[in-house]
Amino acid sequence: MFQEKWREVGDLPTSIASYAICVSSRPFTPERINEDPATFHARSFDSNEQALWVPELSARRTLVLGSSQSADTIDLPHLDTQRIGIATRRSGGGAVLVSSVDLVWFDVVISRSHPQWVDDVGHSFTWLGEACAAGLKTLGVDATVHRGRMATSKWAPLICFAGLGPGELTIDGRKVVGMSQRRTRNHARFQVAILRHWSGAEHAAMLNLDPAEKAQAAIDLEYVGVGLPHSPSEILNAIFAQL
Repeated sequence: MFQEKWREVGDLPTSIASYAICVSSRPFTPERINEDPATFHARSFDSNEQALWVPELSARRTLVLGSSQSADTIDLPHLDTQRIGIATRRSGGGAVLVSSVDLVWFDVVISRSHPQWVDDVGHSFTWLGEACAAGLKTLGVDATVHRGRMATSKWAPLICFAGLGPGELTIDGRKVVGMSQRRTRNHARFQVAILRHWSGAEHAAMLNLDPAEKAQAAIDLEYVGVGLPHSPSEILNAIFAQL
């Protein structure tokens, strides 16, 4: 089972741009952001009282590494062959494969004065995970919010969806929603990635491993993630209605 193994990012429709949501009487208006993944990750957020950013993803894939992840862990010639770009984000965790085919992505920024602010970073995602779960439920998706400690695995330092943190979501033990965050003294930026497509073999092929290790990684990674069949607009509208 998934828990036993773990051991305790298409162009968005115009309708998303005008979809208003509300958290504790503080309205959010989604803002479409047309930036490449590296530029979007580097976007300043500590002057915003609150924000909801929805990056426009292209079909071209980009592998986004965690802030402390070395490019030496990645099979760069393979990425070149597959025409997969590479970038580094400023939050931690393993690599995330970003494209309109692979995931849906949005960021939420709040200030310390916001009703959903939680000082404890181990619980700061919970409200957002619950909103995602409630939204997915309206689409007929029964997702579970992880409320325990960070669950890790051999591949978690390399691949984001091979680990499970508080507030993240699973379906039948397979991760479907991943989150990361950046914080300053007075602001938090939550990054939310919802899978639309998952392949353990594709992710294993991107790692800088010998052939035997890649084969094992493909087996281990195949059932850690699961994608949703819904369109980006269906997913985002369902979740935004619950925030």
